[in-house]
Amino acid sequence: MSLMARRKQNGITIRGVAERAGVSAMTVSNVINGAGRASAATVAAVQAAIAELGYVPNLAARRLAKARATTLGLIYSDRRTPFLDAVLVGTLRATNAHGLQLILREGGSGTKDEAEGIAKDLVRSGADALLLVPPFAEQLSRSEILTTLGVPVAAIATGAAMSGITTVRIDNRAAMCSITERVIAKGHRRIGYIAGPEHYSVVAARLDGFRDALHKHAIPQEPPLMILHSEFDYASGMVAGQTLLKLSDRPTAIICSSDDLAAGVIARANDMGFRLPEDLAVTGFDDTILASRIWPPLTVVRQPVEDMAFRATQRLIAELGNVKGVADIRDEIFDHGIVERQSTSVTLSALP
Repeated sequence: MSLMARRKQNGITIRGVAERAGVSAMTVSNVINGAGRASAATVAAVQAAIAELGYVPNLAARRLAKARATTLGLIYSDRRTPFLDAVLVGTLRATNAHGLQLILREGGSGTKDEAEGIAKDLVRSGADALLLVPPFAEQLSRSEILTTLGVPVAAIATGAAMSGITTVRIDNRAAMCSITERVIAKGHRRIGYIAGPEHYSVVAARLDGFRDALHKHAIPQEPPLMILHSEFDYASGMVAGQTLLKLSDRPTAIICSSDDLAAGVIARANDMGFRLPEDLAVTGFDDTILASRIWPPLTVVRQPVEDMAFRATQRLIAELGNVKGVADIRDEIFDHGIVERQSTSVTLSALP
């Protein structure tokens, strides 16, 4: 039996809500869709009736009321990466399943002013909810406009829970600690680390995890030269990899904060004549399609980006149907995994 049929069978219709609240069906519709004008007392009466009767308005009804499809806005970085591709696939899976439209806005600098401007433009263009990826999530979580936008906001792949924003993420600190321990177990003690941009919340969390593993195994904290910050992309990996591999006491392993960074390190190491993994172990983060298609295939932290984007979009859809007037902000943590491949297949003590 359909949801609508069950509502009719139980008498839970918009007219039933109107009768319980002592108002017209049109007033109930206006309260649900945020249209028209209603006093605070009327809104409270309608919401109380909805809660008491268990009435749940669906998105189809909302779309008819607005004479257009419900729209989700996605703000993303101008750097096209496999990570972003996974975000788009997960988001489209959810929006297509519920008949929503998806509109995209590309950002460049990732500054607070830029994030605010894009968010305002999306809402003016008809976005009913916003999905963010770092660094825009970090910027908007610190922005005063978040409460004035009037739409639910969710973010994926952040380093921590954020005020006013539903977050869907993994435990980045624990994940990086785990993969660093795997590298240590292979006999490595001189370990380089390539982080992402410092204004991303995941960067601090992952760097803490790396240092946790060193401390746990009584490995002295690496000198600053062994920890580099860069962008998350392939070209930055090549530059950072060369810097680390030219050190007089170079690392025997390099841990990277993204698969793209790791691919860049591997490319530069090959150019410089290193054998992988005999001369150098490399790890990535995310387990995008790139990780299994380069040589040697990458040992990685698996972050289920597509599923996380799907879940975050589902949370936004649920919020669009929320008539209680109180935002349901959640911090959902997905499980991560470690996928071991050939890029760390050699144990140092086993070498001749």
